[in-house]
Amino acid sequence: MSKKVLVAGAGASGLMAAYSAAAAGARVTVAEKNEKAGKKIYITGKGRCNLTNNCDRDSFLRHVVTNPKFLYSAINAFDAEDTMTLFESLGCRLKTERGNRVFPVSDHASDVTGALVAGLRDKGAEIRYDTAVSEILLGNGSVTGVKTADGEMISADCVIICTGGLAYPSTGSDGDGYRFAEETGHRVTDRCPSLVRLRTTEDHPSRLQGLSLKNVKLTLKAGKKTFYSETGEMLFTDDGLSGPLVLSASAWYALNKAKYDGFEIHIDLKCGSDREKLDSRVLSLLSEMKNRNVANALVSFLPRSLLSVVLEMSGIDGDERSRDVTREERMRLLDSVKDMTFSVLGSGPFTEAVITHGGVDVRDVDPHTMESKLVKGLYFCGEVLDTDALTGGYNLQTAWSTGYLAGTSAACGGRAGRQTG
Repeated sequence: MSKKVLVAGAGASGLMAAYSAAAAGARVTVAEKNEKAGKKIYITGKGRCNLTNNCDRDSFLRHVVTNPKFLYSAINAFDAEDTMTLFESLGCRLKTERGNRVFPVSDHASDVTGALVAGLRDKGAEIRYDTAVSEILLGNGSVTGVKTADGEMISADCVIICTGGLAYPSTGSDGDGYRFAEETGHRVTDRCPSLVRLRTTEDHPSRLQGLSLKNVKLTLKAGKKTFYSETGEMLFTDDGLSGPLVLSASAWYALNKAKYDGFEIHIDLKCGSDREKLDSRVLSLLSEMKNRNVANALVSFLPRSLLSVVLEMSGIDGDERSRDVTREERMRLLDSVKDMTFSVLGSGPFTEAVITHGGVDVRDVDPHTMESKLVKGLYFCGEVLDTDALTGGYNLQTAWSTGYLAGTSAACGGRAGRQTG
């Protein structure tokens, strides 16, 4: 007789869990507290939905920041290629852009959600909207079903918790899954925002608010230890830094901030040139305009607002005549350009974070099935787990992979094999 599976949450991992469980022959019901499915999917990738990264499994795991080894079986069972094949088969045509980021051809995130919803309904699964799970029901160490906020008891052989984390609470992510986990005896690690802007002690960013920089190198350090160093784009905000480089750095900050103090961000504004080449260019500009002040002579070297801050950080008066600039001043200027340093005060809030760092302790979950090691028939997948990755489609791939593995395992009552279409 086919298993009766209850999926709590119709986000990315929940929809995939429901689809894969139904495809494996289970009778599936999805309980979703919102009035529609995939609310967070709609806002990912600025509404375009970067649904995966077109890379191999090893590359995927290298981009997972927290507990990558735990995801080995999940990505082995259902990887990026499987994800793309499935969505294409469901009528959602895809394209691969810069950085191997995969988007729907339509550039509409709604097509991703729509494809899965139609697919799981085609497999016989039911989605019940405006239905919030309030309690996991147990009996003799096994799941027996759930209780809803309306007091309804829904029986089930297996329950898959796919309720998300704490990021973007406006989408319904309020941490319910962590409560369910703790109430059923599972450990939950400390949670904090990840893939989010970083606030700085210095007030320079507020003067540069809105300025976006490309082709800069950003390094996150605590003392002599380097956690992250990449080249790309960043943005100054009213109280710190944001943009792709900073969001990725924030994941490493979230992972390590409890163990280290004194985090700093070092920015090489001219990472494509060495100091000697830059000094030659600065000398040339100062010589060409020797009778003008430094702020005007170097305006082609850096954006004016940034130049003003760099000169201040270098201890150089912008009104000083170019011909009077000393070698020592030039060296200090190059120090600021090649190593613009900010002290990290903290991160932005969950309301701005893309993902949650922390969650259900993976030591309490079987990585081969996503089933609880403590409660038979209880499964966890997606953001509720203590695993997170960098930007670029890796977190959604985690949702698809863990959701597939949880759904298939719940339906089959054992370890899931490779996806076959």
